[in-house]
Amino acid sequence: MATEIITQDDLREFKIELLADIKKLLKQNAGSNQKKWLKSYEVRELLNISPGTLQHLRVSGTLPFTKVGGTIYYDYSDIQTMIAENKIQ
Repeated sequence: MATEIITQDDLREFKIELLADIKKLLKQNAGSNQKKWLKSYEVRELLNISPGTLQHLRVSGTLPFTKVGGTIYYDYSDIQTMIAENKIQ
């Protein structure tokens, strides 16, 4: 087995490369911090609306939802689409 000696310069270079890789990964994942599925209370907080308004959006078909057991989930992309479709120019 060959013995390698690691110098402080080697460690410094490794540190710089590691930090660069971490920054690159963080940049790639910067937009994906949002959860895919949101519960009703999260949607109400996000849109700053009342429970009645959220129910109206559901019943009218404006905002699609999924119900699993007794919990209602909303797809974040559906919320973005609804907002974009109702944008006033």
